[in-house]
Amino acid sequence: MRDLGFPRNVFSHLSGSARATKKPPMSEPLKDLLSQLAGNDAAESGDVDPWQLIEAISPEEDSQASGDKSLEEMISRINSMTSRGSDDEGAFAETARAAEATLEPTIHTQEDGDMPFYPREPESLREAHLTGTDVEALCLKYLLTAGEASGREIAAQLCIPFLLMDEALRKMKYDQLVVYKDTAQAGDYVYYLTDLGRERARRYNEHCTYYGAAPVALRDYVASVRAQSLEGQSPSVQALERAFEDLLINKAMFRRLGPAINSGRGLFLFGAPGNGKTSIAERVTRAFGKYIWVPRAIGIDGEILRVFDPAVHDEVPLEDGPGIMQQHRIDRRWVRIKRPTIIVGGELTMDNLEISTIQATGVSEAPLQLKSNCGTLVIDDFGRQRMSTDELLNRWIVPLEKRYDFLNMRGGKKIQVPFDQLIVFSTNLEPRDLCDDAFLRRIPYKIEVIDPTEQEFRQLFDIMCPLMGFTVNEPAIDYLIETHYKKVNRPFRCCQPRDLLMQVRNMCLYENAPLELTKEYFDDAVDNYFAVM
Repeated sequence: MRDLGFPRNVFSHLSGSARATKKPPMSEPLKDLLSQLAGNDAAESGDVDPWQLIEAISPEEDSQASGDKSLEEMISRINSMTSRGSDDEGAFAETARAAEATLEPTIHTQEDGDMPFYPREPESLREAHLTGTDVEALCLKYLLTAGEASGREIAAQLCIPFLLMDEALRKMKYDQLVVYKDTAQAGDYVYYLTDLGRERARRYNEHCTYYGAAPVALRDYVASVRAQSLEGQSPSVQALERAFEDLLINKAMFRRLGPAINSGRGLFLFGAPGNGKTSIAERVTRAFGKYIWVPRAIGIDGEILRVFDPAVHDEVPLEDGPGIMQQHRIDRRWVRIKRPTIIVGGELTMDNLEISTIQATGVSEAPLQLKSNCGTLVIDDFGRQRMSTDELLNRWIVPLEKRYDFLNMRGGKKIQVPFDQLIVFSTNLEPRDLCDDAFLRRIPYKIEVIDPTEQEFRQLFDIMCPLMGFTVNEPAIDYLIETHYKKVNRPFRCCQPRDLLMQVRNMCLYENAPLELTKEYFDDAVDNYFAVM
């Protein structure tokens, strides 16, 4: 309902008539209206004649300016009473005004060993650092693809609270972009696009086809990395022992690994192949907290940068239950994952270290170092990549020291992002042959993974035999070590007990024989395994 459109002289006419003639009898509804217009408690109680109040506030001939001001106030009061809660535009405007409150950070921490950080569900689009245009674009593109959807389905797709989505949909309906098709449960509606909405959705699609979870602001992502950083943690000896409990590591090696992991910075593992460099690198992350939160996507000046990647991130949803959800009120634009460990080998190229954009969709993908923030990035078989080592080292020489990186968006905008992960370079080549002293200085820990001793070699057999279904046969293992290692001066490797037992197991299964260790089986396994070694 709009302005009633009363002429400005209506109250003067009423008050003038009241002075000139006898006041007419008054009905109760009219009396109530005049009492509300007068805004006087006494009039409402019936102690004062409302006609007298109207007459008292009408403009006098010698004070026209004062009278006009009073009339403006009364007309404003009429409009506010008649339009309160009357249309969708007013409701949306009221929500927009409420959102003008001071921004609160959407990042919070709590005292919980498994979840020291959590993103709180936003109470307004402003608090979520989203604009009405952001939500409109995502919603229209989703409806263009889906055809029709209820408000709750749209809210679930965009990972926005239903109350905020409902207000945005009302605004879009007022703008004639969407219309109701049917009713849904709990005061919801099924929406579909109008011709105007379909045309606008196509224009949005030309820029970017993404219509997934609403993006998180870059500043919120930076704050989340700072809160979950490895540098802020100091794993204890007990935490490291739990992380490496399934590996056999001698005490000297463990003593060197501890401070390197505790630093949360670069680590260089080198040594002969087969001694567990990759296995060590894979377990480094276990020494820190189990879980972190990452955004599904980051919004940067209208561009979408996807961060969550199911190929390298293991999602760990919160347990179902109203108690947990009421306690945490999680922002569903974020995903809880296991602290990431990303391993790349010879397939690594320079393109993997920069933002990649699919031109057909306009969606950008975060580089590996961004996806591994707050975790571990393992460069396995360092020196065997398709890109040269100098190219890789020059790209990271500054981020390794400054702990931040610069990335170029599709539109040419350069952004600063955290470079906050434990970088592990694993190689069986000589480090001095791969990089210069300037780079080695920025990798504070260089640890050689040495061959196991004979005693450790035997311990590995003791560990692996039960896991593969064998009973430990000491005479057969003695024969293997004396005949095929000491006589030929063959070095021990940590991977060999597992690999040789696998050879024997496959022979037993092929011959349909019981799983057992014999000299003959070990002879055959050695012939196969060391044929060209």
